[in-house]
Amino acid sequence: MVPLVALVGAGAVLPGSALHFFGHDSPGHLGMKVHFVGVGISALAATLSAFAMTLVGVRRNDGRVVLVGTGFTVMAALLAIHGLATPGVILGYNGVLALTGAATLPVGGAVLALTALPGLRRPRRIRSLLVLQAVCVVGVIGLGVIGMAFPAVVPSVPEPASKAAFVALAVGVFFYAVLILRALKTYLLSRRRADLAVVIGVAWLTAALPAALLLDFSELGWWLGHGFELAGIVIVGAAVAIDLGRAAQSRPLVGDLRAADLVAEEEAFLGCRVRALTQRLHAKDTSTEEHTRRVALRAVQIGEELGLPPGRLRALAIGGLLHDIGKLSVPARILKKPANLDDEEFAVIKRHPDWGVKLLRELGGFAAPVHELVHNHHERLDGTGYPRGLRECELSLDTRILTVCDVYDALVSPRVYRPAWHHEQAIALLRDEIGAAFDARCVEALESVLLREEPRRAFPALQLAGAVG
Repeated sequence: MVPLVALVGAGAVLPGSALHFFGHDSPGHLGMKVHFVGVGISALAATLSAFAMTLVGVRRNDGRVVLVGTGFTVMAALLAIHGLATPGVILGYNGVLALTGAATLPVGGAVLALTALPGLRRPRRIRSLLVLQAVCVVGVIGLGVIGMAFPAVVPSVPEPASKAAFVALAVGVFFYAVLILRALKTYLLSRRRADLAVVIGVAWLTAALPAALLLDFSELGWWLGHGFELAGIVIVGAAVAIDLGRAAQSRPLVGDLRAADLVAEEEAFLGCRVRALTQRLHAKDTSTEEHTRRVALRAVQIGEELGLPPGRLRALAIGGLLHDIGKLSVPARILKKPANLDDEEFAVIKRHPDWGVKLLRELGGFAAPVHELVHNHHERLDGTGYPRGLRECELSLDTRILTVCDVYDALVSPRVYRPAWHHEQAIALLRDEIGAAFDARCVEALESVLLREEPRRAFPALQLAGAVG
């Protein structure tokens, strides 16, 4: 993580540092042809990104992706007008140049930030969003045409470093801060390079805001800002396009990746080694592998319920999927025995946490929290668990979450030697053992998660009853 954090820090700080140290130097006037070409390339990059995102969003009935495409469409249209308003191309010095240059990033960021609205994934909103996109494009182009046809009607606002410019800067920074936080959360869950690139790209777009709003073309920072804007659009557009082409998407600008997605698509998000281990466990004993998947899903749901940060949720997903990986070393005659185990056989079973963490250490590359989850998931708060008899003060919240989920799923799942317990029976046992074996917060969070699922769990039974009637 240290090299990655250093890379993110350097990528985010570089634009700001360049503007701070060189932004007020005279550039010797780079020439308006440079401006026209550079802005044109930016508009083309934004257009290509907008087209790709809109097309994918329509095909998948995903309103949020269409809205991301709308954000890039608005930026592309404003950049196109900004480029055409370059003095000496069509017009002389004019207000359209200042207005479109100041509006591109704040308006685009505002549209992108709207993807947080929960209703935008509903398919019925796709047509409305496409209409919105068309209206935005027509509106921007129409205003641009009027401004270039009648330059006198567009004042040169906001003036660099004016009150209006600082207000626009504050608004723009707010929206891009929202986007950075979403992308960073997504990256901490997925650990994908493309998601990291989005974090850096949005940081570069944010760094371009002060240059666009506080400086003018006579200062080097104004030109540097245009360069950072171009680089940011290319980085973000390319990274988002790559993500949209994957079967398992992370969608960093939307920020709606959940820890449950990591469990459902472990190879895409957690890596091929986790997938290879779960496949080996499946080959050894299907029921054990299915149990670990259910436990991992419940664990990350409880982790989100308790507000665990993304990094810990990722470790909890991996630890949940691999918590019984030590059973690869348990003889099949014991693991699949169709009856209760005797004392000697149970003593063998109790060694699987040690065997599991030993395997992970031999393979290497698994973080210490994952080792802890694999090693400690059978420990109890009162010290009566195994393999080490740890007590409450030695058990992390993450381990306590996994323990509760492990026991609950074992109780409500059928075994060859006993039928499955009812949900109410399992919850009653967990409640009775609060303080001795289980953490109260974890049991309560599990109940909350299951309560939200109650209608979905009850629906098949109701449907069956209706069919029989």
